[in-house]
Amino acid sequence: MSLESSPPLVQIAGLSVCLGGKPVLVDISFGICAGEYMVVVGPNGAGKTTLLRCLVRILRGEGSIAIEGRPLESYRQRDLARRVAYVPQVGNWTAPYTVEQFVAMGRYPHLSPFSSLALEDRRAVREAMERTRTVQFAGRMLETLSGGERQQVGIAAALAQGAQLLLLDEPTTFLDYRHQAEVLALLREANHQAGVTILAVTHDLNHAALEADRAVALRDGKIAFRGTATELMRADVLRRIYATDLLLVEHPATPVPVVVPQAPR
Repeated sequence: MSLESSPPLVQIAGLSVCLGGKPVLVDISFGICAGEYMVVVGPNGAGKTTLLRCLVRILRGEGSIAIEGRPLESYRQRDLARRVAYVPQVGNWTAPYTVEQFVAMGRYPHLSPFSSLALEDRRAVREAMERTRTVQFAGRMLETLSGGERQQVGIAAALAQGAQLLLLDEPTTFLDYRHQAEVLALLREANHQAGVTILAVTHDLNHAALEADRAVALRDGKIAFRGTATELMRADVLRRIYATDLLLVEHPATPVPVVVPQAPR
């Protein structure tokens, strides 16, 4: 079954959010199909992170969000966490735990109060660490890891959580090229091999063009574009989103163009 013909895993309808009396999201509506890789792009302050925070109920607004056809507000937090995992922007976040302890915390939605990890939980933690190639860091404290390594650990914890939908806020920001490639490869594997649905906020248009099935672009809190990643990478579309001209060139390995820096005039 194609993604287009599948019932949406997530349906957002008329979502509007005001913060400090200022509209941040205005009448946002779109769906995300199970197994899809979708990106949200747009300039700074467009409302991208606010959108993710609404999907995990950190923020609330007007309109509706449904997951598996059920209103978001009807889920108990533990049940929601079995379906949705959130990996915030890497920044400088740390916690006083080893990597293995931190990844194991991803199993909390599946545990009863005061219970310890069962064999199934330990297996899920191990598989998540193997998939994200973080087993080598198991005994290290989070604070000793680089930003790229911490991002891998954050994804490992989300995968251990066993959620169908993975939300990521700027998964490659602040990372060098090697760690960017590693994180994108992890997401690709999770999507293609494990069937995890991905919604990623990114400033990296090339990430959107080369990895995603579809893209949504926000500008001033409103949807400025919605379509395939290939349709996104057109000069007139990007000009409408970013209010500036971007230089597009042919990619040597795919038919999708990519953005490159323009030489100063």
